[in-house]
Amino acid sequence: MLDDAQMIDDDYKTDQERSWGTSFECGGTEFASSLFWQSLQNQETPLPEIIESSQGVLEGADLYCVKKGKTPQFGICVSADGYKPGLTAGAITLATSLSDQPSFVAVFKVPNGWWYVCVRDDVILANGDMLYLSEEDAKKQFMSMLMVPDWKLKIAPPEWNIEDTLYPDLEDLLARGSKVKLQKINTRGKMFYVIAGAGAFVVLYIAYELLLSLFETTPTVPVIVPVQPKVVQVEEIPPEPKPWENLQDPAAMLTSCYNKIMDLVQIMPPGWKIGEVTCTSGGASTSWSRLFGRVSTADKALNASGLKFSARSIADTGTDIMAALSLDNIETELSEPTKSMLDLKINLNEFFQSIDQQVALVEEMYTSPQRNVYRMVKFNFTSNYNPLIWKDMLIKFSALKINYIKYNPHNGVWEYEGAIYAL
Repeated sequence: MLDDAQMIDDDYKTDQERSWGTSFECGGTEFASSLFWQSLQNQETPLPEIIESSQGVLEGADLYCVKKGKTPQFGICVSADGYKPGLTAGAITLATSLSDQPSFVAVFKVPNGWWYVCVRDDVILANGDMLYLSEEDAKKQFMSMLMVPDWKLKIAPPEWNIEDTLYPDLEDLLARGSKVKLQKINTRGKMFYVIAGAGAFVVLYIAYELLLSLFETTPTVPVIVPVQPKVVQVEEIPPEPKPWENLQDPAAMLTSCYNKIMDLVQIMPPGWKIGEVTCTSGGASTSWSRLFGRVSTADKALNASGLKFSARSIADTGTDIMAALSLDNIETELSEPTKSMLDLKINLNEFFQSIDQQVALVEEMYTSPQRNVYRMVKFNFTSNYNPLIWKDMLIKFSALKINYIKYNPHNGVWEYEGAIYAL
């Protein structure tokens, strides 16, 4: 959830149709928002990485900005979507203003929408800078991130009534932060001068050598002076940990998800209907919608459950209540892939066919910050059997991670999604 961008193709529509905006005004300054953010390996010469992303990750991007510091990043966007050179990047301004809070999730009400910003360990997440035009979309995204633990600061509009949130003045925050402006991605200008300068130097050097050879009459014996070799200190880049070196124990996650889902399902406020229960590595959550009951009745039922909720909120309309539980402490483990992509798909299909269980398989690739490519097979299936029953069967596959588990209390159907890394 912390690493994936949510700018899907349907979002790239006209201003009237798409669900996000490109800028907002605050304190007399126009700030750019909804940029796509990526880690920057070389902040001294960022253009090669930026150009590569503009031609691949976000094709057509022609504007960028750079966030410097110990965790450098760059943001890119497409001017055809309404961005303009010279706009101040709002996410950089806010992140530097709150530099004493390395991890925060925030939503601010701005004149033309709800600005969502999510920074984790000083890194603006790929989808952590979005100007939502719908309050419902902004709140949904904010609530999903609350399931991730250890936020140092949580900011939300006071009318949302979410526990442990603050709402500082946005204009004051943006006045304190760094002002970094969008600029054009020039794929030719700087490189042209570098190449031209290097070419001119080579031509002059060759001409100089020719002139010397014409006027020299007596060959000179070169004097060889021993030179102490210069020692260049090369900064070693630590090897990048592979994703399967730090996987959550899938058996423990399946067990903990089952227990937390059952804890939530047992809460049955009179006159309220429970919705689908979802469990990820961040925890389990669900919501109850009002049929004819009172808010006080539902609140009393949650209190009487004796559960320690990691998040809890009541809609302004009083018709919906949300609650979330953190998972038990789950150890991580090294679980290396053992099969190629082809063999893995054959084995997965054979396994599910042998038990007459339908499954959807999809090949996926992940490119790490150090440009390493990892491949995996993502699976998704629904079943009437709970995670405790599936646990012993799924953990037979090495390099397994569980993405999410969903439970529908009304028909007893479970949905499972996970991925298995391939060689």
